Amino acid sequence: MSNLLDLPPHIAADLLNGSDLSSIGEFLIHGVTAHGKPFRPSDWSERLCGVMACFRPGGTVRGRDALIGYSPYVRPVTVASIKCVLVDPSLREIEPMALDFIVNFARENALPVTAAHRARAAGTATQKHEGR
Repeated sequence: MSNLLDLPPHIAADLLNGSDLSSIGEFLIHGVTAHGKPFRPSDWSERLCGVMACFRPGGTVRGRDALIGYSPYVRPVTVASIKCVLVDPSLREIEPMALDFIVNFARENALPVTAAHRARAAGTATQKHEGR
């Protein structure tokens, strides 16, 4: 069962049921276990975002013009010194199964999920990881 913290029950249900998430806005998957320990491996957020890197507006760019970078829909960030993944539910418009994969990853690993605007409203800076 997912640890969908701080989300109203109807939003948590939407995340798990794959319904229209466009009204929810961005959400964060926090890299902390139920015991308060950092989720391992330590580069989990970069790995997860690397897998999702090909999902971007306009599709994948190939050849020598291709850039190594994360998708604008799934980005690694740090919030209050915790590695997180910032997810834009608009990813469903490009590939529904990609968003399902992200949501299931959080659920299967019992990672806390919060609405991104709550972290910003609480004054917690959301900072992009450098690289890629």
